Amino acid sequence: MTAFYPHLVLGGARSGKSRFAENAIRAAGRDPWVYIATAEAFDPEMEARIERHRLDRGSGWVTVDAPHDLAAVLDDMGAGDQPILVDCLTLWLSNRLLADADLEADCEELVAAVRRVTAPLVLVSNEVGFGIVPDNALARRFRDAQGRLNQDMAAIAAQVTLVVAGLPVSVK
Repeated sequence: MTAFYPHLVLGGARSGKSRFAENAIRAAGRDPWVYIATAEAFDPEMEARIERHRLDRGSGWVTVDAPHDLAAVLDDMGAGDQPILVDCLTLWLSNRLLADADLEADCEELVAAVRRVTAPLVLVSNEVGFGIVPDNALARRFRDAQGRLNQDMAAIAAQVTLVVAGLPVSVK
């Protein structure tokens, strides 16, 4: 594993974190780059958003959908040397929460899988701790779980970058 991976990229919604992460993966090695997508399209707006992301990435990317089984996909693909981008941990966690999964066990399994990856790996996640305390139990549960997952990933990451208004700030 190289000295700079895994690389955790954090930021708010529409902060530029995905674009930053895509550029980091392009710099990590030759294509095809692997894009592990965790989003699920439940409505036309999300379908359009996913398609826009695919078009913006351009050629050279292999997309693998992993809205729920992210640890297994990383185990399958992470032993090689093809650069991998996971976008994003926040949507994966949301999917698992809405599936009434055991979040603690799933997050532990994901952290263990990330530790096993030998390929260049960039993980994208939303920083959700800057806002107000949510007004309902489900939203608070999600915010708390996301904060813990981000902390766990930052602890094992060789590099952590916070993207604010399109500007990267090195955290670790």
